[in-house]
Amino acid sequence: MRVLIVGGGGREHALAWKLKTDSPSIELIAAPGNPGIAELGECVAVAATDLEGLQQLARNRAVDLTVVGPEAPLSLGIVDHFRAAGLPIFGPTRAAAEIETSKAFAKRLMLDAGIPTARAEVHTEVGAAKAAARTLGSPMVIKASGLASGKGVIICRTIQEADTAIEEMLGGDRFGEAGHEVLVEEFMSGEELSVFAITDGERFVTLPALQDHKRLLDQDRGPNTGGMGAYVPVTLDAPSGQAERIIDATLTALRERGRPFTGLLYAGLMLTRDGFKVVEFNCRFGDPETQALMPVLDVEPDLLTLMTVVARGDGLPPTRARAQGVCVTTVLAAANYPETPRMGDVISIGSAAPGVVVFHGGTARDADGQLVTAGGRVLAVSAVGATMMDARRRGAEAADAIRFAGMQRRSDIGWREIARASGN
Repeated sequence: MRVLIVGGGGREHALAWKLKTDSPSIELIAAPGNPGIAELGECVAVAATDLEGLQQLARNRAVDLTVVGPEAPLSLGIVDHFRAAGLPIFGPTRAAAEIETSKAFAKRLMLDAGIPTARAEVHTEVGAAKAAARTLGSPMVIKASGLASGKGVIICRTIQEADTAIEEMLGGDRFGEAGHEVLVEEFMSGEELSVFAITDGERFVTLPALQDHKRLLDQDRGPNTGGMGAYVPVTLDAPSGQAERIIDATLTALRERGRPFTGLLYAGLMLTRDGFKVVEFNCRFGDPETQALMPVLDVEPDLLTLMTVVARGDGLPPTRARAQGVCVTTVLAAANYPETPRMGDVISIGSAAPGVVVFHGGTARDADGQLVTAGGRVLAVSAVGATMMDARRRGAEAADAIRFAGMQRRSDIGWREIARASGN
């Protein structure tokens, strides 16, 4: 079987690793891929947003399944494009992908369908947005409606901070086009959970839930990032079945609006005093959650089978999914990340220790063949252990052995889980 993976980040490396580990005989092609994926298959220099080039590649190489990693090609309609050409592809249509690509659309859908979420207003004018902020009161959240690489969410503790965020998005050009429509949203407090559901549009299976760490620094300090680490499994005293009910209600609401969702629906949930509320939806696997999930994901039928069934338009079979062990993933970020990550620093990795996988996110080969930094989140060190402390220790030892100038990382991934285990 020949599989094309669209994208070139850590999530795509983790998916490629999982598919190849489960099915060593498959032929992997990645576009554009990265140096880590190149150790598993062939990387072809076609951009993830070059829909014509990707379709031609899939057709010329007789690809049996295309898996889309990042959100950008989904927002451009790659699934519609491939389906029109009769090419099996795993992911949602452009219309269904608006659940992520437009936070305004997602919020209206949730409010209309009665899906629990924070109160919010959508605005495109500075004055109206500021007025909404004063009505809502601080603290609050200002969100860019469009795609902003996971960084378009500003938590504002005061009205003045909200005014600045609004001015920078609507009055300036922070986050570009993505910030020209904003949500002025109620601040929710609680613990967050990332829930993935593979779906054929009606039936779905949820995978083991994870927790992401968005802030750059330990103790959840510093600026927001695309994610500095994640762990699985998560033990929370959460309402039984509520996450599944939220997924089901969302899929139903999308079908009723003529936007049936197939592929991977990601629900970012906040466990509040009133139960789970939706923070956001994504229309693809999360990053870095995928790097934490793949090393311990035990799913039957296997992931390749589930993706293939969905891509071909067939119904999901009965499925069982669990985490076999504990995985802690620590992101190693470039100097100056997240604002202006520095590129070109030489990377030394060495050989991975047992139970550790190093996924490439922002790496490249220079003219001399050296591995160098080529993005903000450079590598993800995923360590598997019998316990959270064991996995974190292995991950820390592996990260200590990796070198590149200006490397940034958190040392406290999984701290809430460890606190729960200790009774604190």
